[in-house]
Amino acid sequence: MTTLFLFVCLLVGCLAQEPQPCSSPPLLSGGLSVSTQSEKLAAFAKYSYDGLGRRILLSDFGSVDNKTFHLDVLLLYKQGVMYKINNRDKKCLKRRLSTDFIPLGVPKDASLVGQVVLGSSSVPGEEILVNTWTGTLLTRKGLATYVSMVTEFGCIPVSTLFSTDKTGWVAVSFFNNVVGLVDPQDLTPPPFCSTAQLEEEERDAHTSFLQLL
Repeated sequence: MTTLFLFVCLLVGCLAQEPQPCSSPPLLSGGLSVSTQSEKLAAFAKYSYDGLGRRILLSDFGSVDNKTFHLDVLLLYKQGVMYKINNRDKKCLKRRLSTDFIPLGVPKDASLVGQVVLGSSSVPGEEILVNTWTGTLLTRKGLATYVSMVTEFGCIPVSTLFSTDKTGWVAVSFFNNVVGLVDPQDLTPPPFCSTAQLEEEERDAHTSFLQLL
């Protein structure tokens, strides 16, 4: 009887340790890099993420089709608009936001690929335990396949690969993540954007970059 009891306790303990899909902190700041399978895009960005208000600020620089760009973009998914902000010249463009808001984290229907240790597990403090997940998402752009890596503790994003028929594979890597917002006011359009009129979308390097996010 004692043996059976110990076996049941061990089984329950093992099941309790099975990684589960998770949600990242609703407020995050940090940096990210983006690259594409076609090698036409390379970009780096500082980001501020508000999962509760569905707002994202990206301060980016990079190149698309050998054309360099630098922009600040405020994505307001609840309002369905984005602002391209030029703080130096106090100019603001307002356009319709045609991409879906996808919360950071792991969707509930994701499948676990595996759990690994990044760094060294032989010395305390030199390792980080991460889980890799895969699945599909239905977006306005079609069906997207993703492979996402997050930390076991905290569900902090590490990297994401996703693919659609139109974009091919896109790789996003996260770094310098901080839980919380450095300056919450950054997620509010500056005063000089109040008079910006909604413009028609156009295809340029900035738009091509945003379609991948």
